[in-house]
Amino acid sequence: MARPKKSTSIKDPRSQRVDVSVDEWMARQADKELLRFITCGSVDDGKSTLIGRLLWETHQVPDDQLAALQQDSKRHGTQGEQIDFALLVDGLAAEREQGITIDVAYRYFSTPKRSFIVADTPGHAQYTRNMVTGASTADLALLLVDARLGLLSQTRRHAHLVSLMGIRHVVLAINKMDLVGFDAAVFHAIERSFGAMAQTLGFASITPIALSALQGDNLSRRSARMPWYQGPTLLDYLEAVALPQSVPGEIAGAVFPVQSVTRLPDGARGLNGTLAAGALALGDALRVTASGQIAQLARICTFDSDLADCSAGRAVTLVLDRDVDVSRGDVLSGADAPLQMTDQFEATLIWMHEEPGLIGRSYEIKLASQWAGASITNIKHRINIDTLAHESCRQLALNDIAVCTLALGKPVVFDHFEASKVLGGFIVVDRYTHATVSAGMVRHNLRRAQNVHRQALSITRSAREHLNGHAGRVIWFTGLSGSGKSTIANALEKALHAQGMRTYILDGDNVRQGLNKDLGFTDADRVENIRRVAEVAKLMMDAGLIVLTAFISPFRAEREMARRLIGEENFVEVFVDTPLALCEQRDPKGLYKKARSGQLPNMTGINSPYEAPSPAEAHIRLVGGSLEDSVATLLKGCLGGA
Repeated sequence: MARPKKSTSIKDPRSQRVDVSVDEWMARQADKELLRFITCGSVDDGKSTLIGRLLWETHQVPDDQLAALQQDSKRHGTQGEQIDFALLVDGLAAEREQGITIDVAYRYFSTPKRSFIVADTPGHAQYTRNMVTGASTADLALLLVDARLGLLSQTRRHAHLVSLMGIRHVVLAINKMDLVGFDAAVFHAIERSFGAMAQTLGFASITPIALSALQGDNLSRRSARMPWYQGPTLLDYLEAVALPQSVPGEIAGAVFPVQSVTRLPDGARGLNGTLAAGALALGDALRVTASGQIAQLARICTFDSDLADCSAGRAVTLVLDRDVDVSRGDVLSGADAPLQMTDQFEATLIWMHEEPGLIGRSYEIKLASQWAGASITNIKHRINIDTLAHESCRQLALNDIAVCTLALGKPVVFDHFEASKVLGGFIVVDRYTHATVSAGMVRHNLRRAQNVHRQALSITRSAREHLNGHAGRVIWFTGLSGSGKSTIANALEKALHAQGMRTYILDGDNVRQGLNKDLGFTDADRVENIRRVAEVAKLMMDAGLIVLTAFISPFRAEREMARRLIGEENFVEVFVDTPLALCEQRDPKGLYKKARSGQLPNMTGINSPYEAPSPAEAHIRLVGGSLEDSVATLLKGCLGGA
């Protein structure tokens, strides 16, 4: 039996609080424009107070919640009948730590003219990554400044990030004017400073507004205490600002990244995803970018019905008129508007993780629905947030903004970020921990990626292996300095040579005297050292050799990179597990003694970490065993098929 429909009502925003039915209210919202904006700035600039007051003044706070808010305000020591509006937002934040927002909190409100989604983002520098998340979908930025403090480093950082994320309209909300006596000179000084700083950021408009969020001055009603301020109130501006329109160079045709492929109940093959740009209609000819195949659009399906057409932002399932090779990660476009592909590009990276970003380290990127292996090949410069100067650097630290070049393991569909946030924006993921370490925006393609092609060779690896009489392979020894890697590798090579096998040892010290003589021992240099060695080892394996590498190779990520490059079936990792105390006791090169005396920084095991394999194909412990036993173990267990 159906439940009787409740006679529910809500307060109509900015009216005389006249009750309207839920159905009527929902119908009104459906016809309104939606503006998404982000509040950002430094810590304690008043973001949560501003949003809470805005919700209250637009009558978005139910009476029972308002009563609870008044009680909470008294418990938090608010004077008299004054309400602590920050509690309205902070009390609902997804994550809290000592009263500070550390996650993005989204709030929804509306007026008779427009609907709004506001993202309240953290002000602390260590949570900058969350601010980037909020900015990724925003049309406008509300950048708060404490009138007492003026522009801070985090204010400048957020302004730069807002620009990078393609937001072109900024409200410079100069808050807490009550705490500077509503002084016009303070307001205009901050306005001038921000204007000078933002000259190179490419904003289409900067609208300064003098506010006291706590007391509501210039929020929805003009303040009598600042008669010198002639600009709009914040709410008037939000209701009137033009929504972003297409920019020159923006993709006009259809772009459909395929999220998954399913079978519909009638057996048809459905391509699931969200139309990222353009529009689609039945009968349109679509191109699969990677393969170039073309098919016509036969159906546009949603959860409850089929559509004749759809526009950008709609999640749909597409059915083509013929079976073509399409899988997750493919990108469809109009047949007459093909998209570009590349495997090298220049991008702006916003580093969002405590682990540094290193040149040569292997990562994954996700661009639209595409995944690909990637590495930073060069850090061109880092941007100094305070001066906007370009500074050289060798690695990326938390919150760094830098221009870098990236090389991918395979071509992906892309566009410039200014033309398409979907095809120009990406995230960088650590391959080992799966943590998102960076957000990136494509600046431009590196044309050399299209001019370098693999040369087909007449003599293949299998032909070389046939001539040698055995398969090529890479045996990767890892362990602390002095653990015995080179000793075991040398003994193993002698045993293999005695069996008539073609071998070569790549030893850490020897390689650093030639190929890698330009590298030091910082984390970034160690990563590049192993990357080069892995590439050389792969080439020598392709020549049919059994390659033995003896390197500390302290980081799991680089050893895994070598494994993927060389191939799981060709890679044998050997962990020479010797206790640090014994390695120090041996100290054949005197390195540990120097490290302990402070003469040698970045010594693995002392002042630089070693990440042990988990697990390796072979685990060798020389303590309690002989060199001959170790070699026999390797010959039997790891090289039986060589």
